[in-house]
Amino acid sequence: MIISTDDLFTGKNVVLFALPGAFTPTCSSTHLPRYNELAPVLKANGVDEIICLSVNDAFVMNAWADDQKAEHIRMIPDGNGDFSAGMGMLVDKAQLGLGKRSWRYSMLVRDGVIEKMFIEAELPGDPFLVSDADTMLHHINPQAPLPARVTMLSKPGCGHCTRAKQLLLSKGMKFEEVVLGRDGVSFSSLQAISGQGTTPQVFIDGKLIGGADELEQWCANF
Repeated sequence: MIISTDDLFTGKNVVLFALPGAFTPTCSSTHLPRYNELAPVLKANGVDEIICLSVNDAFVMNAWADDQKAEHIRMIPDGNGDFSAGMGMLVDKAQLGLGKRSWRYSMLVRDGVIEKMFIEAELPGDPFLVSDADTMLHHINPQAPLPARVTMLSKPGCGHCTRAKQLLLSKGMKFEEVVLGRDGVSFSSLQAISGQGTTPQVFIDGKLIGGADELEQWCANF
């Protein structure tokens, strides 16, 4: 399916961010996840659509979106690099075995007209200083409130963990769940991170709230 720039940008306010590749470190750990986190705030501030573009094929982009649970982002594959080349953003990363890829940047497009671009400086490595979601949101509305960052350490079959999840969902708060027994996370990890030996342990904006009872008290004052 061929998608034109008119399809992407006409009659809409669009934030597009482009990155070197799906499943690559910075793209997967920070760039895409934060845009997905801030998507509701961006849309509340007049953005109709958020697009992630990379010189990958559609199958890879869709698999990456599923892996990242990027439900708020429209993934656009620039398989041949035509869009990136037209933007002057196609770069050669052959030394890394990646071939032709997009440079990292973001832009705000209003009804087909680029209002603002944030282009990473030509520095060694993979610079990521200005094309992030927070910088874009600050440009659109410096006063926009940010959603809380919530992380829960849990374990399978934990009733108190289920109660904590229900509490967060009742407040409309998205959360990251780190499950003991998966990806090398153990009770030693729980102890090292939280200083506690029971689950759940909930952190909000980097502050340890505690277990389900403590979270219930926090929610009562939210």
